[in-house]
Amino acid sequence: MRIITKMKRILLLIASSACAQPPDWSIRLADSYAITPNITYSVQNNFESRLDVYRPRQAASPVPVLLYIHGGGWVAGSKEVAFFQTMPYLAKGWAVVNVGYRLGRHSLAPAAVEDCLCALRWVIRNAGTYKFDTTRIVVTGHSAGGHLSLTTGMLGGTDLHRQCPGNEPLKVAAIVNWFGITDVPDLLDGAHRQDYAVAWLGSMPDRAAIARRVSPLFHVSAAAPPVITIHGDADTVVPYQHGVRLHEALTKAGVRNRLVTVPGGKHGGFPPDHLARAYKEIFAFLKETGLE
Repeated sequence: MRIITKMKRILLLIASSACAQPPDWSIRLADSYAITPNITYSVQNNFESRLDVYRPRQAASPVPVLLYIHGGGWVAGSKEVAFFQTMPYLAKGWAVVNVGYRLGRHSLAPAAVEDCLCALRWVIRNAGTYKFDTTRIVVTGHSAGGHLSLTTGMLGGTDLHRQCPGNEPLKVAAIVNWFGITDVPDLLDGAHRQDYAVAWLGSMPDRAAIARRVSPLFHVSAAAPPVITIHGDADTVVPYQHGVRLHEALTKAGVRNRLVTVPGGKHGGFPPDHLARAYKEIFAFLKETGLE
């Protein structure tokens, strides 16, 4: 109850800040959404993976749902910190499922990938209760969340969902990838080595095989859902080439996709005009795929 009250206060604060007369969408948002926090969707290694649901109270029919996965290099971050990234979709009347998952300190790779696939299964199984339209599930995230969005949308046919067995096809309608990792082995050694990637794989003897297994770049096929990638060309945390190579591979496979390059953009923190352009591109892309 305290969490729900706190979230309502946050939404009301957004609605009352910045100007004396708040925009109409913020007033509607503050009053029109039901919040169900910290739902346990999976228990593995004595760890409860949880998610939050935000949904329109008065929805007469199933609504599109955004599955948001936070970043943090698979070893940091939280769904609570990432909440505001979901606002553009809430403002459009979508439902949002904000996902937490096992970080590296709880379980090494591929645990985070497994958890996010389980979160997708939870959304599909609980669609009736929360009025989710399972034909309009969009998965998104930033950085490691971008990577997990790609694996959630592209690896549903692999055996990585065995932690939550079921018969439902694990399919999404589109992926919005914000500067996500696409080639995990590239970050383990050499010029692009990143400590967060090394920590996520640990010292497992088969780490190279696992890294490849959870790399979206090696799972591109004609069956992949539409993908839009936003990536800064000066990113040193996740190299810009990760987005370029994914774009090229998807195009070669005949998959609808788009690469939105942020000139001079680093690892997020884009200027307002570039961010506005990115969201304009995102919603135009989703409209093209029948989701907006």
